[in-house]
Amino acid sequence: MDVSQYLEIFIDESSEHLQTLSDCIMTLEKEPDNKDTINEVFRAAHSLKGMAGTMGFKRMQHLTHDMENVFQEVRSDKIQVDSAMIDLLFECLNAIEAYLDNVKASSDEGTEDNELIIKELNDFIAKAKGEAPAEEAPKEAPAAEQPKDDSEGFQKFELDDSERKAVAEAREAGNHIYGMSVSVSKDCLLKAARAFLVFRAVEEFGQIIVYRPSSQDVEDEKFDLTFSFYIASTESLDKITAAAQNVSEIDRVVSAEIEEEKKEEAPEAKEEKKEAPAASGAPAGGSAPAPTAAKKPAAGKPATNRTVRVDIEKLDALMNQVSELIIAKNSLVSISSTDSGSINSQGFHEQIEYLERITTSLHESVMKVRMVPIENVVNKFPRMIRDLSRTLNKKMELTMTGEDTELDRTVVDQIGDPLQHLLRNSADHGLENAELRAQRGKPEVGNIFLNAYQEGNNVIIQVGDDGNGIDTEAVKQKAIERGIVTPEQAEAMSQKEIVNFLFMPSFSMAKKITDISGRGVGLDVVKSGIEQLGGDVEVKTKLGEGTTFTVRLPLTLAIIQALMVEVRDEKYAIALGSISNIEDIPVKEIKYVQAKEVIHLRGSVIPLVRLDQVLDIEPKDEEPESLTVVIVKRGDSQAGLVVDNLMGQQEIVIKSLGKYITGNKLISGATILGDGEVALILDVNVLM
Repeated sequence: MDVSQYLEIFIDESSEHLQTLSDCIMTLEKEPDNKDTINEVFRAAHSLKGMAGTMGFKRMQHLTHDMENVFQEVRSDKIQVDSAMIDLLFECLNAIEAYLDNVKASSDEGTEDNELIIKELNDFIAKAKGEAPAEEAPKEAPAAEQPKDDSEGFQKFELDDSERKAVAEAREAGNHIYGMSVSVSKDCLLKAARAFLVFRAVEEFGQIIVYRPSSQDVEDEKFDLTFSFYIASTESLDKITAAAQNVSEIDRVVSAEIEEEKKEEAPEAKEEKKEAPAASGAPAGGSAPAPTAAKKPAAGKPATNRTVRVDIEKLDALMNQVSELIIAKNSLVSISSTDSGSINSQGFHEQIEYLERITTSLHESVMKVRMVPIENVVNKFPRMIRDLSRTLNKKMELTMTGEDTELDRTVVDQIGDPLQHLLRNSADHGLENAELRAQRGKPEVGNIFLNAYQEGNNVIIQVGDDGNGIDTEAVKQKAIERGIVTPEQAEAMSQKEIVNFLFMPSFSMAKKITDISGRGVGLDVVKSGIEQLGGDVEVKTKLGEGTTFTVRLPLTLAIIQALMVEVRDEKYAIALGSISNIEDIPVKEIKYVQAKEVIHLRGSVIPLVRLDQVLDIEPKDEEPESLTVVIVKRGDSQAGLVVDNLMGQQEIVIKSLGKYITGNKLISGATILGDGEVALILDVNVLM
């Protein structure tokens, strides 16, 4: 049977179970007696084992089986949860993750047996029971011997003509015919899945030729606790019995070799023929149950959130169609404004409005499909901080809020690394050692936090700590040492400008190189990663009190509401989410601070950016009496962009400029207007 068709489901569901295990084990470390968590861990390990067995990943199944054994002991209060056990369980998770990575890369689990971890698990159970740790023994031995006691008890069953013929043909081919009767545990949740695993295990040694009840009935769980079958094989009965016994949740396997039928038995077969229709599901060639059986283990998970996994390429295609639709709508709008005399005005405008409603709702629904909670990325961080706490020998804990905040799938996929780097930075550089924290009167356990929330068209993620803060004097000296600035320039710089040195390539403040940070692959990687997503990062710090990094990301990367402006004859788009207001400023009200133009507006001093100068456009012959200024914001900062004309608000499709214009960060993309003209989109973050 081919189970490769279920590989994607297996990978997705295994990742979910691994995450559940990781979260629960973290909880157990704090609450070792929490029965609900212990049961949840047992269930996740059990599901993982069943799925690995169904897919034929024996090594993964073996490891999860032994892990499940440990939890069985914990469930029955024979073992207490302690830090040594938690460390061992995390070792197991790392090994299972490695198997899963192999499966993702090559559809195979690899050849690592992890015997050392399995021995540690078995020793742990033995030690807890007060037994001496056993030498590694072949796992099949006990299972192989157990059923022998019952071998006399196997009850043969009557065969119909086609089954008798299949048995005879198998014998002629030189096979032994073995009868097996398998009983599943009373509390087994998925009998059909267990039966499927038994069939799969024994069919490595031969071919099943008769089923009781029929394979279809077994698949539909139309049996009590016991099912039987005849298998044709050249292997020994012990081996096959052991394989069946090794499937979890199997209570008992009774087996015997079936001798050749004597002729007298033939008339009795007539009785059996009455039952033939029930057995008709068993093909004479005798294959395993139909492939749907493989789906059953996965179905055992309660349907808490009804989700459909959609290939991102399909979503991208859908997104592109929406984009084209919006361009078409813009064309119609353009025609209606220029050619309205030749069109039946009212009907035409009604159509435009209808098209606008359709495109907007279609866009919203596509965006919702693309949105996923940031939780998918951040839920692996608590365990990372726990590991760092041990590695660095610092007490620390991570608090997270807003994990359900949603972001575009493409952003979520890429934001993990920058956030991970910021958290590692907090753990390594941010938090002080225990002595210094005690001197400063801080709690012994350092606090690292990650908060996510939505603000307008952006998602804000704050990562920070209550540690040492950034020593701006030290950063300034390092910048002077490296010749980035002169001592005179450094003196005139604000704290914010000094902190920004940390975002320069290979500008590391680490005293020594460690595995965690300080290889010069520093905050510049974080900054460039976030800027590629159309976002930006800011730092707030206070020496001795802590540092907070604020990452601002766009909710969507494809379609935005924008304000269209003109600078001379060129059209530009500015994202509406970045604009706070628009002002008409008389030229005589412009002031100067450090030889730079500013305006004083409602108690704020706002720097002016003349777009014609920034974009290298010919200056006007004469200065007008008043300027149209678009006030844009980024976090707490504001700036005024001087433009010639405002053209109005429009929904625009962001088209990437690809690799053609990579040097200019000022332009984040382009859009096609209704008349076919191309307008460039200004990146306010970079401008500021």
